[in-house]
Amino acid sequence: MKYLDEYRDSGKAKSLLDAVYKKVTKNWNIMEICGGQTHSIVKYGIDELLPKEINLIHGPGCPVCVTPVEKIDKAVDIASNPNVIFCSYGDMLRVPGSKSDLLKVKAAGYDVRIVYSPVDAVYIAKQNPDKEIVFFAIGFETTAPPNAQAVFLANKLGIKNFSVLVSHVLVPPAIEAILSSKDNRVQGFLAAGHVCTVMGFREYEDITLKYKIPVVVTGFEPLDILLGIYMCVSQLEEGRSEVENQYARAVTREGNIFAQSIMNEVFETGEMKWRGIGRIIRSGLRIKDKYKEYDAELKFGVVNYSVEESGDCISGLILQGIKKPFDCPVFESKCNPEHPLGATMVSSEGACLAYYLYKEKKLT
Repeated sequence: MKYLDEYRDSGKAKSLLDAVYKKVTKNWNIMEICGGQTHSIVKYGIDELLPKEINLIHGPGCPVCVTPVEKIDKAVDIASNPNVIFCSYGDMLRVPGSKSDLLKVKAAGYDVRIVYSPVDAVYIAKQNPDKEIVFFAIGFETTAPPNAQAVFLANKLGIKNFSVLVSHVLVPPAIEAILSSKDNRVQGFLAAGHVCTVMGFREYEDITLKYKIPVVVTGFEPLDILLGIYMCVSQLEEGRSEVENQYARAVTREGNIFAQSIMNEVFETGEMKWRGIGRIIRSGLRIKDKYKEYDAELKFGVVNYSVEESGDCISGLILQGIKKPFDCPVFESKCNPEHPLGATMVSSEGACLAYYLYKEKKLT
């Protein structure tokens, strides 16, 4: 198909691989931030085609994966209310909480619906004035604008039976948390192209200056990723640390100003707990006081939850790039897509699911 095949051209891929082989002289650890990039890398075998000197580390850029257990438990409790229509994207339904998941709540007869836009949930609220409609607003900066728009629209239309359970996380603070860790081994980043389509890449310029590390804004198709790797390796080999934009067909330095403005209208930054990682300052979004009547946590009184995560699941180490899925002792056995222990095995962008689908585990 046009616009896809041109970024999956095997001849061009070979040329880019040849260029990488010619350029690399040292061992380099490069992290792709986004789970969508991880799936492309594993699906197309890019990691196995690269020189042995390049180690790709899978980052925490899967919003489903980093949604904290407490937030899933809050969703389960709210959705178990017979007066609630709980709306969510489909990939959240099987993410395990500490005691259940949304799919089990739906199977028990409660009204849990898959929607394709948060605005769909607003109109469900308009059509069902006798019910409380809650939308599970998760994601990185990519999905924050439409979720903010839904709150703004509900307010403008005077719809009071709509609210959102917010679990939005931000990429730059996560990168800084990784770079500040004593266990950090990342030497270069492939930044998520769709996030930068919204936010631009100005925030990454401070990171490259502070940590002396290259960041390449990268797309999701095989040629995007190979070119992003080549650009990152070139910087590393030449001793440069800059922000470069491989995904120029979609990303500008400033990003989408309108999308940023609606985010800033409804949300403000705050501390956020990341599943498997812990709390990161200024890494999340929360609803401003101006729109607090649309905050589902306040409306349903589910603010203070504290939950222990599964001791068997090492998804936190995987999300930080310290371990890979095959390092998990319960991978494919106790933890698999039918019976997941962690969100990285459920999400369509999860690293564990990518390995389960596309990689053959090598016996040692």
